[in-house]
Amino acid sequence: MGNARNIAFWVVLFLLVLALFNLFSGGGTTLQSREISYTDFVDAVESKTVSSVTLDGEQVRFRSTDGNDYMTIKPEDATVTTMLVENNIPVRAEAQQQSGFQSFLLSLLPFLLLIGVWIYFMNRMQGGGKGGAMGFGKSKAKMLTEKHGRVTFDDVAGIDEAKEELEEIVEFLRNPQKFSRLGGKIPKGALLVGPPGTGKTLLARAIAGEAGVPFFTISGSDFVEMFVGVGASRVRDMFEQAKKNAPCIVFIDEIDAVGRNRGAGYGGGNDEREQTLNQLLVEMDGFEANEGVIILAATNRRDVLDPALLRPGRFDRQVTVPNPDIKGREKILHVHARKTPLGPDADMRIIARGTPGFSGADLANLVNEAALMAARVGRRFVTMEDFEYAKDKVMMGAERRSMVLTPEQKEKTAYHEAGHAVVGLSLPQCDPVYKATIIPRGGALGMVVSLPEIDRLNWHRSECEEKLAMTMAGKAAEVIKYGEDNVSNGPAGDIQQASALARAMVLRWGMSDKIGNIDYSEAHEGYSGSTAGLSVSAHTKEVIESEVKRFISEAYSRAFQILTDKKVEWDRLAQGLLEYETLTGDEIKRVIRGEPPQAGPGDDGLGEEETPSVTAIPKTKPKAKPADGGLEPEPSV
Repeated sequence: MGNARNIAFWVVLFLLVLALFNLFSGGGTTLQSREISYTDFVDAVESKTVSSVTLDGEQVRFRSTDGNDYMTIKPEDATVTTMLVENNIPVRAEAQQQSGFQSFLLSLLPFLLLIGVWIYFMNRMQGGGKGGAMGFGKSKAKMLTEKHGRVTFDDVAGIDEAKEELEEIVEFLRNPQKFSRLGGKIPKGALLVGPPGTGKTLLARAIAGEAGVPFFTISGSDFVEMFVGVGASRVRDMFEQAKKNAPCIVFIDEIDAVGRNRGAGYGGGNDEREQTLNQLLVEMDGFEANEGVIILAATNRRDVLDPALLRPGRFDRQVTVPNPDIKGREKILHVHARKTPLGPDADMRIIARGTPGFSGADLANLVNEAALMAARVGRRFVTMEDFEYAKDKVMMGAERRSMVLTPEQKEKTAYHEAGHAVVGLSLPQCDPVYKATIIPRGGALGMVVSLPEIDRLNWHRSECEEKLAMTMAGKAAEVIKYGEDNVSNGPAGDIQQASALARAMVLRWGMSDKIGNIDYSEAHEGYSGSTAGLSVSAHTKEVIESEVKRFISEAYSRAFQILTDKKVEWDRLAQGLLEYETLTGDEIKRVIRGEPPQAGPGDDGLGEEETPSVTAIPKTKPKAKPADGGLEPEPSV
């Protein structure tokens, strides 16, 4: 039906163009000829001033001996031909069979124009264009054809296990007999699950580059509209397109926008979303088999997806795409540094060891920041110094050297940060201190960054208690130095981080003896979900808050005692920060010992210990908080 409308539209358009052409071409000569009376024409013939004559029905066009063109209309009973022949004037006659057709077209021109406009708008309204008024039900999936910037599996690094599972899908599409002869069936779907920036969409683009089959891409939000039934219609249309191009791959990015658990809401947009999800479930594994259509989807919120969507037969595989480990980070850095000229001192392994918790997107941003820094200072290649600058900028924020601080503010910040560093160095299970600075970065006036030595996969209770003590050391330092009445709002960020960690210990991790091994997090904090409807008594809430307060109070007392016992080392470090503004892990230890921050000739500073900035590998990337006197990496709560 759509093709018939398109053909009719072009036929009408052709007739309109033809009519306009005939109209203007036929009248061209008329416009150029001067009209005179028939009597004047006869006088000109008799006076021998006519050089040639053209007869066109009732019209008589002639050219005078002076080169001018004239036109007249002959009477019905006039014998023009005989008169011209008698006077030896050349005569040419034009055929008249087109005049009727031309007149007919000219008479139909207004009607043809109206019909053409009507067909055009009907075509748009019925979905001839995806942006038409009635084109809501058409799928917005786009076929990916990357002639330039094609991504392959060689461009994906650091997630080898996920890549291997998806490489098998590509192999199945290329050589299905290899698997089908043993009874293997092609997977119907694969769900990519992982934190933001880990490379889920990049993996999908690599599959598109490797598979050599049609690849459709669409976002989950493209299915849902305010009109009921539109999303389900788009799902049907998408699978119809996919069947026509089978074998093919359909990639749905951010599928949680349409695949949320059913029954979570009532009415309105939730009904439309559930209809869309129901249609997606039927298309993926219903009565009609979709042979050769593989669905890839990506999400970082697997917990909100409907269980029916995750069962085998729909998404047969759930591929976890985690943050890379140290080897993966090194490979990712090499991939992103392919087009970046590196200096002789740029060692990707050292950078990988100093960027724990970074995702693939973070590492790409780090390489880009390093390249921008090198270009800003006019270097021809990127050095290790540029990478260190980029790492500090990504982890702690850009330096704000233009901020004017009074000597009192700088001193208070220095003692605050020195308190964090001294307590962190005094507790054996705290992560090694990577750097301390009193230069404002991001929203903080100063910060201390500590990075773990190995990839951290879990937290123990003793480690959490020591981390709480290091976090509360900033406020303890201000109280010891300036007294209770002169404490600033600098510890606000510390208190926020300590509260989050202590609540996780009590509510989720079962580290409180009074609360026990019960997850109260969602019910206590008022969230809806798996514990919706679980009531928590006022007494239980009071016990929870008292346990959170106990953990924080004990950590504060521990930090207070350490700083009191090591007041000399704490003062040395604070004065060192006031003098040098930024100190690395090696330099902090030298200053605490009363030595200059830079090692002298023959002095390796730390002996057998390595530089924390080289060996540091934290679980998560430190994030600056506004008005934060200290900065610690946040645990996975």
